[in-house]
Amino acid sequence: MQIQDLPYPDPGVPDAHSGPRFLVWLGRNQLGGQVKALVWGLLHFVSVSALPFCVGFAVQAVADRSGARLGLAGGLIALSGLGIALGDTMLHRAAITNWITAAARVQQLLARKTALLGSALTRRVAAGEIVAVSTGDVEKIGWFVEAVSRFTAAAVTIVLVCVALVVYQPALGVVVAVGVPVLALSVLPLLPRATRRADFQREKAGHATELASDTVAGLRVLRGIGGEELFLDRYRRASQEVRHAAVRSARMWSLISAIQVLLPGILLIAVVWHGVNLAREGRITVGEMVTVYSAVMILSYPLRHFEEIAMAYSFSRPSAQRAARVLSLERATDGEGSREAVVPTGDLYDPATGLLAPAGRLTAVVCGDPDAAGELAERLGGHTAVSSDLPSALVGGVPLDELPLDSARSAVLVQDKDPVLLSGTLRELLDVPASGDVSPEEALSAAQCGDVLDALAQGALDADDPMDARVTERGRSLSGGQRQRLALARSLITAPGVLVLDEPTSAVDSHTEARIADGIRSLRQGRTTVVFTSSPLLLDHADRVVLVHEGEVAAVGMHRELLHSEPRYRAVVTRETDDETAAHELGRLQELEALEEIEETA
Repeated sequence: MQIQDLPYPDPGVPDAHSGPRFLVWLGRNQLGGQVKALVWGLLHFVSVSALPFCVGFAVQAVADRSGARLGLAGGLIALSGLGIALGDTMLHRAAITNWITAAARVQQLLARKTALLGSALTRRVAAGEIVAVSTGDVEKIGWFVEAVSRFTAAAVTIVLVCVALVVYQPALGVVVAVGVPVLALSVLPLLPRATRRADFQREKAGHATELASDTVAGLRVLRGIGGEELFLDRYRRASQEVRHAAVRSARMWSLISAIQVLLPGILLIAVVWHGVNLAREGRITVGEMVTVYSAVMILSYPLRHFEEIAMAYSFSRPSAQRAARVLSLERATDGEGSREAVVPTGDLYDPATGLLAPAGRLTAVVCGDPDAAGELAERLGGHTAVSSDLPSALVGGVPLDELPLDSARSAVLVQDKDPVLLSGTLRELLDVPASGDVSPEEALSAAQCGDVLDALAQGALDADDPMDARVTERGRSLSGGQRQRLALARSLITAPGVLVLDEPTSAVDSHTEARIADGIRSLRQGRTTVVFTSSPLLLDHADRVVLVHEGEVAAVGMHRELLHSEPRYRAVVTRETDDETAAHELGRLQELEALEEIEETA
C-alpha cells in the first residue's frame, strides 16, 4: 500500500483484545512495507558500518606504502557512501509510508466503528478520549509501526558488525562483542518506570483533552450562567498536571539518553586502552586498531535505535490500548443479521413496554423520565444497549436486531434530542440518503427554517444561494432552536418508513412549534411517525398519544381525553406539582361523590 492508494478499500478486522496485540496486528498487515524498509535499512546501516573497515584498510595501506590497496580503499569508501545515501533516502521513504499508512488504517477503523455504533459510542466512551485516539494516539501508533523495521535493521547490523570484528581481530572483537549487548540491555531496568510515567502522562493529557472538549461544547451555556472562569480554572489545573507529568517522564527519558551516551564512551575507552596495549606488544597492526576504534564509534548510531524503539513502544502502548478499547466495542445486535436484507413495513412495536405505533399514523409518546425516553427511542431504532436483556423492537413483526444493520437503519430513523450538525454548506448538510419523495425545500418549510436560511444568507457574503452558505462546526453560529430545526429538516428529507423524533421542538417558541407540528403531520401523511414529547401543541396534533410510566404503557388515547382522565399524564404535560395533583384529585373525587349523591337522591 502506497500513500497515493489511500484510503484502504477494506482496513480489515483488527485484533482489539489488547494494545500489544493490536500493534502486532498492524505490523502483520504491513509486512510488505516492513520488509521493504528492512532491506533499505540494512543497506544503509551496513554501508555505514563498512566505513571503519574501509578506513582501517586505507590506514594500513598508507602504513605499508601500497598505492593499489589505497586506491581500492578509496573505491570501497565511495561505494559505501553511495550505499549510505541510497539506503538512507529509501529507508526514510519506506518508513514514512509505513507510518502514514498505519495511521490511516487506524483512522479508518475508528471511523467505521463510529459509524457502526452511532450515538451509542459517546455514551460508552468520553468524547475527549475519542478525539485523543483519533489524533495524537494515531500518530504514536504509526511511529511505533514504522520504527520496528529500522530497529530490526539496526539490530541485525550490530550483530553482523560484532561477528565481523571477532573474525577480523579476535583480541579486540571479543571486547566489543561482550560490551555491545551490555550497552543495548543497560536501559531495560529503567524502561518499566519510564513506561509508567509515560502512561500517567497520557492519562492526564486525555483527561485535559476531554475537559477542554466538554468546555468548548458547553461554552454558550457556561457564559449564560457565568461559569466560564470556574471551568477555565479546572482546565488550568488539569493542564498543569499534564505539564508536571510530562516533566517527570522527560527526566526519565533524559536519564536513559545519558546512559546511551555514557556507556558507549566507556566501551570506547576500554577498546582504545586494550588496543594500545596490544599494538605495543605487536599483536595487532595500526590499521586493525583504527578499524575496531572506528567500528565502536559507528556502532553508537544503530544503538540509538534501541532507545527509540523503547520510547516508541512506551508511548504507543497506552495509545494502542485506548484504540483497542474503542475498536472492541460492539453493538448488541449483529451487524450482519440473521435475516435477509429486506426493509420491513408495518406497525412499530416495543415488546418491553407494550408501545405500539400503528403504520401510517402519527403517535406521540409521553414519558416523565427524559433518560428513559431516550433509551426507548434508541431501542425503537434497533440500537439496543449491550448490557440490556430487553427484547428488540419489531417492525411489521420483524425484530430489528435480526436484520442487517443497513436494513434496520433504512426501516427506522431515530433523531435523538441532541442531533449533530456537521460543518459544510447547507446543501451538503442536507445531502443525505433519501427516497426522493421529500425535497429539501419541502423539508425546510415543514421544519420552519425560513429564518435560518435568512441568517445563513446574511452571514455568507460570498453565497447568493442560502443553500451554499456554510454551516460552522456543530452549527455553533446558530441558536439552539435553529440547529434543532435544521436537524429536523435533515431527518424529514430522508423520508424513512418509520421516523422517531426525540423532543424535536424543545428549543423553539410556541408559535414556531405549532407550525412545525402542522408541517410534520402534513409531510409525514401516510408514514409512521413517533414523537417523544411533552408539548401540548405536538400532542394535540397526534393521531394517538401513549403514556409510558415506569417502563410500561400506562394509558393510550387522545391528548384532550388523557388530560381529563389520566392524572399521571396531566402531571407530566402540564408540569403540575405534587400539591396541585393532589388538589386536582381531591376536586375530582368530590365531584364524583356529588354525582353519586344526586343519583341516590333521584
